[in-house]
Amino acid sequence: MVQTERLSFNTKGNCDIIDITEAVSKKLSSARMKSGIVTMFVAGSTGGLTTVEYEPGLVKDINELFEKIIPSNKSYHHDETWHDGNGHSHLRASLLGPSLTVPFESGRLLLGTWQQIIFIDFDIRRRDREIILQFIGE
Repeated sequence: MVQTERLSFNTKGNCDIIDITEAVSKKLSSARMKSGIVTMFVAGSTGGLTTVEYEPGLVKDINELFEKIIPSNKSYHHDETWHDGNGHSHLRASLLGPSLTVPFESGRLLLGTWQQIIFIDFDIRRRDREIILQFIGE
């Protein structure tokens, strides 16, 4: 069986990191599936998904990492084309990726003890965001 759900929320932009683990777990409970996988997909080109230990120090480390490898104060060809100043946002999102798959069993996500699912908004402004969830299982 396949069931599609959506998570909608607002972000602050500028590498805003949001723990969506609980929201995904609630959607899994509503789906009433016992075992399978959930694939999560960002509907947008300036956001990404991954798993981490969601704690304040690591949130700062993630922000600093992306600033080091893809600086926000550099000029990018995308900015020359569109003049919107978010070329770095697109590059960061493409590096992280728009999707993530997590298995579940007995109606629970199979995440490690200190592992949470996070969404990172790399855009330069506040955004209304949507994550598409597809539960595949029984």
